[in-house]
Amino acid sequence: MAQAKIQARASEGQNGGKFCRSMSMAARSSHLLETLDELETRVQALRDATSSLEIEKESLIEIINSVQNSQDMRNISDGEREELTITADRLMKRTLTVEVSLETIRSPQQASALQQATVVIDEIAKKVLDNLETAKQLLMTLYGACTSDTPQGPVDQKFQSMIIGCAIEDQKKLKRRLEMLIRNIDHSEKSITLLDQQKQKQQ
Repeated sequence: MAQAKIQARASEGQNGGKFCRSMSMAARSSHLLETLDELETRVQALRDATSSLEIEKESLIEIINSVQNSQDMRNISDGEREELTITADRLMKRTLTVEVSLETIRSPQQASALQQATVVIDEIAKKVLDNLETAKQLLMTLYGACTSDTPQGPVDQKFQSMIIGCAIEDQKKLKRRLEMLIRNIDHSEKSITLLDQQKQKQQ
């Protein structure tokens, strides 16, 4: 008994007279959950930032291509065109050196839906040069299937079911690709119109 009292007093002396107890299991669990919640927020912020970089890279490539193939490039002197082409090529090479990779977690069904939707867009993209107007109309029906707004024209119902089956991130990427293809067609139509007007003036 005396020995127990001596040990107890020694323990109180070491702990400053305070009763020391370990963290309860509930407190540990709460702390771990709070840490994981914070990490979830940071991981999502990382993915959002990476997605923004992907969009910026796509935008830069599209703009550089637009400059390279613009009508203005055709209406300047050979010397100026050569100098600007070299600059545009350099910018394109620098842009392509930036590697941005954001992997999307997909179920087998989502992967299959993405593949089907991609094939549909690829097939129309191959026919753009054959007929700009027809290709644009087809792309607009696909784009209408991707937007939550009221479509301004007909919607490809089959393609819409494919889009619904895709992962959310893939839906956004497919929509951006359609937007880019439609913009490229608009630019091409504008260039063709300007070229026709110049020919008419020369006649």
